[in-house]
Amino acid sequence: MNYKRIEIAPSILSADFSILSNVADEVEASGARYLHLDVMDGQFVPQITFGPKLVSDLRNRSGLIFDAHLMIMNPENQIEAFAQAGCDYITIHQESCIHVNRALNMIREHGIKCGISICPGTSVSAIESVLDICDLVLVMTVNPGFGGQKMIQSCLDKVVKLCELREAEDYSYLISVDGGVNLDTIQDVVAAGADIAVTGSAFFNEPDKLSFMEKMHSLALESFH
Repeated sequence: MNYKRIEIAPSILSADFSILSNVADEVEASGARYLHLDVMDGQFVPQITFGPKLVSDLRNRSGLIFDAHLMIMNPENQIEAFAQAGCDYITIHQESCIHVNRALNMIREHGIKCGISICPGTSVSAIESVLDICDLVLVMTVNPGFGGQKMIQSCLDKVVKLCELREAEDYSYLISVDGGVNLDTIQDVVAAGADIAVTGSAFFNEPDKLSFMEKMHSLALESFH
């Protein structure tokens, strides 16, 4: 099996919000290319985090790839604002949007890459009809809303299924995994076939973030041996 270097995407949810400008610099210095932006509205998930202005402010000082994960109801109402804020990807939840196809196409119309996410209780079959227009599929391996949760290992079966569908249908979406990703679980994530691993508390609780990233990539490589 050929080794594919996985992208490790720190999740801003676990960062210190009082120093977010420094956090973006810290993430970039760690060697990460992606920054996962957890947008929560207090309705789809219990917590409230931030809106497009914060994304815009960070965009002005960061060259990282911004993936805005909209854990909000009726995300189509916010797509334009987050696109204008400078996101590279906008990911919406299948469970929070009635007209998913329309919303995904709205994202694409703004020149932004579009993503679809599913919670642990949602099957891959629920999104099969829109996979052909997706640039990213985000598999939640915890129930969204809080950082520091333990991974629900059975959710990785969805990653395997998405890999099979991508190959069979010649799709081009990336597969991302979010929830409980750390030094103990990264090998399972890689073995399942993910392209991006979102990590929150495991990254931000580590004093030496560069060393943490090196360990994550080293463990990922070992999973191919």
